[in-house]
Amino acid sequence: MIDLVKIELYKIFRKWRTYIGFIAIAIIVSLIEISMLLQGENYLKFLTRNLEGLFVFEGNFLNGYLISYLVLGALLVHIPFLISLVAGDLLAGEATAGTFRMLLTRPVSRAQLITAKIIAATIYTNLMIAFLAVVSLGLGVLLFGTGELIVIKDVLIIFPKDDILWRFFVGYGLASLSMMVVTSLAFFFSSLVENAIGPIVSTMAVIIVFYILSAIDVDLLQKLQPYFFTSYMHSWDVVFNTPVDTEELWKAAGILSFHIFIFLGITYFIFRKKDITS
Repeated sequence: MIDLVKIELYKIFRKWRTYIGFIAIAIIVSLIEISMLLQGENYLKFLTRNLEGLFVFEGNFLNGYLISYLVLGALLVHIPFLISLVAGDLLAGEATAGTFRMLLTRPVSRAQLITAKIIAATIYTNLMIAFLAVVSLGLGVLLFGTGELIVIKDVLIIFPKDDILWRFFVGYGLASLSMMVVTSLAFFFSSLVENAIGPIVSTMAVIIVFYILSAIDVDLLQKLQPYFFTSYMHSWDVVFNTPVDTEELWKAAGILSFHIFIFLGITYFIFRKKDITS
């Protein structure tokens, strides 16, 4: 199985489209951090404009933690597309190239093959989130230093700098789990067709449709919204509340994991029954 996973990882990383996501993240994060270096103080003043008459803010609030928090919220909207570029090609790409029959003539079962592809896709997805963490948090701390994290939601929250890192670790973990839903969804569509464009478009279409349904204020949809995976794509932000709603975190993790299990389970079933002719 380890050899199969290595082969699948080699297939993933030999294609140029694999690096589009990493390049895009590096460029976007770099531009955001350069912009904050030049205009960050103005942004901070804008953020606290209604509070300056009531509070005196002292300390390094324009720091790597704030930059990372902003980047995490902004980029998680776009990363699903970058992930689907690769995940949508894992099965459909083999069908397009006509290599399935050659693969399955070896002493490898369909279950082993698809398991290796899922593991490789999981590694790729987590590498992308890890890369986002390193570029945003690592480079942000290097350029801006550390300090308290200021978060404005319904109320103003200021986290002391010794109470921040663990929140990012949990936040990136939940972000990775939500992106795994995207991976498994793209993988599911990839098992249905023989062209990689279809799974990419279908995955993004499903995400957009469910985002829209999650925003519609209708009684019937409101009852269903807690079961939409899109309702938990930004569940990482729950950890930046005080106190942290652990029940909500576990609920989000459970719903996201359930969708991953369903999408991958259906994919297993389809692939095992699929009539492979090329």
